[in-house]
Amino acid sequence: MNLFGLSRDALEEVATSAGLPAFRGRQIYRSIYARGVSTFDEMTDLARGLRESLAREHEIRRPEITSRHVSRDGTIKFQLALHDDRLVETVYIPDGDRHTFCLSTQVGCPLKCTFCFSGTIRFERNLGPGEIVGQFLLARSALPEPPARSNIVFMGMGEPLLNSEGVLASLEILTDDDAFAVSPRRITVSTAGLVDELERFAEKAPTVGLAISLHATTNEDRDRIMPINKKHPLEALITAARNLPLPKRRRITFEYVLLGGENDRVEDAERLAKLLEGVKSKVNLIRYNPWPGAPHKGSTRKATDRFMDILAGAGLTVNLRRSRGDDVLAACGQLANQSGS
Repeated sequence: MNLFGLSRDALEEVATSAGLPAFRGRQIYRSIYARGVSTFDEMTDLARGLRESLAREHEIRRPEITSRHVSRDGTIKFQLALHDDRLVETVYIPDGDRHTFCLSTQVGCPLKCTFCFSGTIRFERNLGPGEIVGQFLLARSALPEPPARSNIVFMGMGEPLLNSEGVLASLEILTDDDAFAVSPRRITVSTAGLVDELERFAEKAPTVGLAISLHATTNEDRDRIMPINKKHPLEALITAARNLPLPKRRRITFEYVLLGGENDRVEDAERLAKLLEGVKSKVNLIRYNPWPGAPHKGSTRKATDRFMDILAGAGLTVNLRRSRGDDVLAACGQLANQSGS
């Protein structure tokens, strides 16, 4: 039985089912997450006999880093192998004092958004909690000086809300003071907008940030670039976002990748401002990051500036996200288990 990925309660049950007091399960929990041990021999706060007994019936199996690619801007893309030899990618993004880890939630992605490289590879399965938190632990541990405080974004390969149970279980571990102790305010979960799951997830998750990938202002355009829109159209998505029970001073981030001549026109910006009226929101504009065979082109600087000015003039908080790691296919929309140039 693999213990890595189990919750505190589950590890207490492992201990009590073996005739041990529950606190032994809590010790194991702190060891494999907070201390990052990978073998029972490293659990020196447990008696040798107990360690040997645990090793006979359990294991601590984590993903393994198989390769890393370092960008000219310091971004690092890690490829990790899972127990069944499937591969996922996670990205470390340094930006001054800010250290962000971008985690994947699925092997491949079933949504097939046309601007995202992940959508071109076959979807195979959801990741388990241990495979999600393992990305963070291994990527952070691989750095020469692991940061004292980290930001985490669930924006890698896959759609997080198609793996809600795995994401919720990983959030429980990531935010636990006896595990990784990451503040929920430093975590953002991104979704393409699964309306029927959005409210349930918001109610069950800790108070993490929510980001919704919008990328178009009409159903016709969004149907074309994001097929999920045919099931969850814009009107239903915006209504769900408007009705989410957000904590004070928290806003939903709407992500919008700028595609030259497709969704970056004056009328697109005006429609976006109108769509977001009454929604506690901010807008992250994203430069399009191409990949081999990509079907779109990026917005021009002039069109980008104009788009931002229209949104700001309408009273929206808007930010242009800087591309990081694009030379090693580590930027937003480029993860597909390929190394780049």
